[in-house]
Amino acid sequence: MGIFGKRGGNREERAAEIAGKVASGKGFYGRVTRAFLGQEDFAAVQQSIGAYESGHEVQRLLAAGAPTLPAVLVSITDTGRLVNHDPVVDLVLQPSGTTVPVTLRTLVSKLRVPRPGDQVLLIADPARPGGYLYAGDGVNP
Repeated sequence: MGIFGKRGGNREERAAEIAGKVASGKGFYGRVTRAFLGQEDFAAVQQSIGAYESGHEVQRLLAAGAPTLPAVLVSITDTGRLVNHDPVVDLVLQPSGTTVPVTLRTLVSKLRVPRPGDQVLLIADPARPGGYLYAGDGVNP
């Protein structure tokens, strides 16, 4: 029980709620973060939180049985950002059966950083028709 009443949900749900408010710039945490950071730094925070949230979306889609598409990693570039000590990277991928490369900014596990030439999995992004989400290498850590 909190000081001013009972809080619903567990700590992880509460943290995800706060992260969403920070990314949107709404609520107390979002307004304070936007006030103390410059526009460029606030945009970087929004991108990092977006990468974190896309990881949760991928896990939900995989659990629901969404089809995956194999792709070959062409290149990987570090953005210099970390979320929970895992790097946020830019990936250039070549999906099988296409000639157009796909570029993604995503969170990867520091224990399973893909290398150029590795085969990875993509999932169609339901929020962006024609877009993809990075689904890892298909091996559970």
